[in-house]
Amino acid sequence: MTRVAAVDCGTNSIRLLVADADPETGELTELDRRMTIVRLGQGVDRTGRLAPEALERTFAACREYAAVIKEYGAERLRFVATSASRDAENRDDFVRGVLDILGVEPEVISGDQEAEFSFTGATRELTGRTDLTRPYLVVDIGGGSTEFVVGDDHVRAARSVDVGCVRMTERHLVHEGRVSDPPTEEQIAAIRADIEAALDLAERTVPLREAHTLVGLAGSVTTVSAIAQELPEYDSTRIHHSRISRDRVREITEWLLRSTHAERAAVPSMHPGRVDVIGAGALVLLAIMERIGAEEVVVSEHDILDGIAWSVA
Repeated sequence: MTRVAAVDCGTNSIRLLVADADPETGELTELDRRMTIVRLGQGVDRTGRLAPEALERTFAACREYAAVIKEYGAERLRFVATSASRDAENRDDFVRGVLDILGVEPEVISGDQEAEFSFTGATRELTGRTDLTRPYLVVDIGGGSTEFVVGDDHVRAARSVDVGCVRMTERHLVHEGRVSDPPTEEQIAAIRADIEAALDLAERTVPLREAHTLVGLAGSVTTVSAIAQELPEYDSTRIHHSRISRDRVREITEWLLRSTHAERAAVPSMHPGRVDVIGAGALVLLAIMERIGAEEVVVSEHDILDGIAWSVA
């Protein structure tokens, strides 16, 4: 048994998993899992740089995580950074800050590596399930990018495309520094056009329609599940492996896109950091389900973090 820590730093959030990994049995025993919305990708699509305030929010979360890792006595730590820090001109500032706080250098991984970790994290525990047919299509809808991975026991094909809930919101829904409340039909159509173009790109290398089971990861998908179940608060045990129909996803997406900030913020399971970006994230999920004809999505709380933890173990 090895005690490991994994950090996933994305465009919208930074997350920590501390777990005991047993490679012989294939079990990952979770000790601590937490998430902080830091919006590291704030403005990156427009400026090409990480904003100073976004860096400071991220470093504050890193300081909190350093204390947790020390408390649990994790033997190994791996810090993986994804879309926003991969794109930024000043990513060296980010790298130095993380190294100073956590003692490890963040690995700015490629979209293909990101996809591999996501697939491993999401599907390792599905082995032996008779109610889910392979191959799987694992879709990780992040803040800046979305990863598509098709595989059985192992990855057959993967592709990362630059559509995510934060990137789409900032590109199409921000006017004069404020998010449209609610968005116009023209703005929604512009997001949809970007998503459809990204799906065309993904299908060049990933056989999306060959998959028999769609597995959805990350905050946009888990939040849609929480709304679908009308949970009184965010409950990961009820969200993990829940199954949401395409009709229900469409209904929720349409409501999110016509609702106001106040109405979305009043949803009890909604994280405050997702209020302005959840509409775009839900639209990405819906477009994927419509493109491949998926009748439902299986929602997983286990994702790239779990894949990173296994890579350390």
